[in-house]
Amino acid sequence: MQLHNTSQYAVRILSYITNQKNETLLSAKDLSEKLSIPYKFLTKIMGELVRTGLIKSIRGREGGYELNKAASEITISDILDIFNDSLNEERCILGIGYCDCSNKCVLHDQWIEPKNLIQKMFKETTLDNLTNEEGKI
Repeated sequence: MQLHNTSQYAVRILSYITNQKNETLLSAKDLSEKLSIPYKFLTKIMGELVRTGLIKSIRGREGGYELNKAASEITISDILDIFNDSLNEERCILGIGYCDCSNKCVLHDQWIEPKNLIQKMFKETTLDNLTNEEGKI
């Protein structure tokens, strides 16, 4: 199981913005360079994050991006939902289209519990929980 590139980048961008407490506004150019995300792809993601209200964009010479909500109010699930990247109930873990209780793949029954735990983690983890984590962004 792996998140789509767009979702991966969005989580990384928002985590980075959250961790930059001394800088209030970050430009797309700076974010692109610091996070090694292609500039055009980053600006598309930022546009969607602005449109959905997770971040705000301030125009002008000293402009940039900042969170529009408290980091404690933004869950990983909120981010994934924007990009339609939640764990779909029927998407097969083996990539064989869709499977459910009546049309199972060989891993279907074993996947249910870990999938539920991952969904719970996405719903309970906020950007605030990721602040100052030692891991890579």
